[in-house]
Amino acid sequence: MRFSDFNWFDVESYLENDDRVMLVLGACEQHAYLSLLTDAKIPLALADAVSQQSGVLVAPSLNFGASPYFLAYPGTISLRIATLMDVVEDLVRSLYGHGFRRIVVLNGHGGNDPVRGRLYEVANALPELQISWYAWWQSHSVQTVAENNNLKPAHANWLEAFPFTMVSELPPGEKVPPHVPGILSAKGTRRTYGDGVFGGAYQASPEVMDKIFSAAVEDILQLLKFE
Repeated sequence: MRFSDFNWFDVESYLENDDRVMLVLGACEQHAYLSLLTDAKIPLALADAVSQQSGVLVAPSLNFGASPYFLAYPGTISLRIATLMDVVEDLVRSLYGHGFRRIVVLNGHGGNDPVRGRLYEVANALPELQISWYAWWQSHSVQTVAENNNLKPAHANWLEAFPFTMVSELPPGEKVPPHVPGILSAKGTRRTYGDGVFGGAYQASPEVMDKIFSAAVEDILQLLKFE
């Protein structure tokens, strides 16, 4: 269930029985041969799958994040970190004002991590608010699937190559991770990474990807219990 499927009367009725909501944070940035919105598509797909099982409402996704290091790749749209933190705080405060008290933030982009610090402040300021933060690619259960299949996760490689993120054919084989001398400018990032993949296999079998997705869904279902 998404906000886009509801009107305000529906949300008010939902809140009479449940104060949980899922909030997706994504990004619009280069993912090599994958969709520019990969970081939003994956957590949103997870949220939809979880919603079907739990009935928990899914707020509209934030499709822009902090991606300054990819700005030399056309299509990348980046917010300043300070702007991003303010936007997410405003979203959470809006949800709280309507009566949502248990919020699971499904983050799809590593550049959004600074938001967590702001959310600690918000949680201290708003009574009874409970917030969980879930970055699916960092999950122990997801990493276990990768390890069991001798695959190394990296940006824009097999880990993010779901059928719904593929917008072109993927190269065969693997990419050797480049040497990274330190913090890079956007132009330096493009020179270093070329096509945008950070290294490793370009794709994995459908069976592996199904296991990755299922593991993340189960993680989120557990988080929604707010025990």
